Amino acid sequence: TFAATHNQLFIMATITILADNRSENPLFATEHGLSIYMETDSHKLLLDTGASDLFITNAERAGIDLEQVDYLFLSHGHVDHTGGLQHFLRLNTKAKVLLSSHIIGNEFYSKREYLHSITSTADFDKFSDRLLPTDKNVTIEGSIHILTNIQQTHPLPLGNKNLYIKHGEGAYTRDDFRHEMALYTDGILFTGCAHSGLLNILNACPMPTHTVIGGFHLLDARRGDAYESQEELIGLARTLKEKHTRTTFYTSHCTGDQAFATMKGVMNENLQRFTCGETLEV
Repeated sequence: TFAATHNQLFIMATITILADNRSENPLFATEHGLSIYMETDSHKLLLDTGASDLFITNAERAGIDLEQVDYLFLSHGHVDHTGGLQHFLRLNTKAKVLLSSHIIGNEFYSKREYLHSITSTADFDKFSDRLLPTDKNVTIEGSIHILTNIQQTHPLPLGNKNLYIKHGEGAYTRDDFRHEMALYTDGILFTGCAHSGLLNILNACPMPTHTVIGGFHLLDARRGDAYESQEELIGLARTLKEKHTRTTFYTSHCTGDQAFATMKGVMNENLQRFTCGETLEV
């Protein structure tokens, strides 16, 4: 259960993008992955680990000491968010890992362009004493809220249609994203890739939110891809602007340039893009 926080004063947080597809600073390397460092008055959090150990190099360049991180949150099982897990756990000897119990033991695949594994490369058994797996909503230390089992009332991103879970040799079923979670703390909602749909994740969060950050999984048109039409993107943007007038949305990873531009035309200052190496004060 969640403590009532509607009347609380929001705590200022500093957010630094450690891994992403895009950067405007030549000092920071990029990759297809996402990792975000967030520091509040209460906690030092790492949100996903990107696809490799790149986030560690970028953290050093940003002057961030990852050994001081209290919790690592893994939004879902795909390797572009979990690929750096083992590197982090070797570097940081104290942080606990918040993750879905549906990540462990499952194999995730993409059929985008060709069939290939996007399963985490980490040895979860080796670090089992550091893991806090869950399949239920939980609150950590009173202010870190983990949202699971997100109800899929609104349509899911169409790009999900190329994503699968493997069941035995040659048997695949569509990924239902029960392994995806969102994290809320101090007015900030982290969406991971938002495979469960941005509106569904917002509906699952009962607390007041001034900042939403993460991937939106809204792909640009490409051969063989399923993607949202201009009309669908405009409709989503209008709903976000009308229902969340005081919320700023930050995205980059897995959000296409054309999709972003279309939504930006509707949402204006309510929608912003983050880039690798950038620090936000929210």
